[in-house]
Amino acid sequence: MDILILLIPLSLILVGVIAWIMLWAAKSGQFDDLEGPGHSVIMDDDSPPKSDDDPKP
Repeated sequence: MDILILLIPLSLILVGVIAWIMLWAAKSGQFDDLEGPGHSVIMDDDSPPKSDDDPKP
C-alpha cells in the first residue's frame, strides 16, 4: 500500500502533462485541417515537370 503514495501523484502528473500537450496542440493549429494532407496526395498537377532534355522550339 505504500507504493500508492508514489503512484497516485505520478499518475496525476502524467495526466496533467498529457492534457497540457493536447491543449497546446489544439491551440497551435495541429488539428485544423485533418483532411487536407490526405487529399493533397491524390491531387493531380496540371503542368508536367520540365526536364533539361526537352528541345526548345
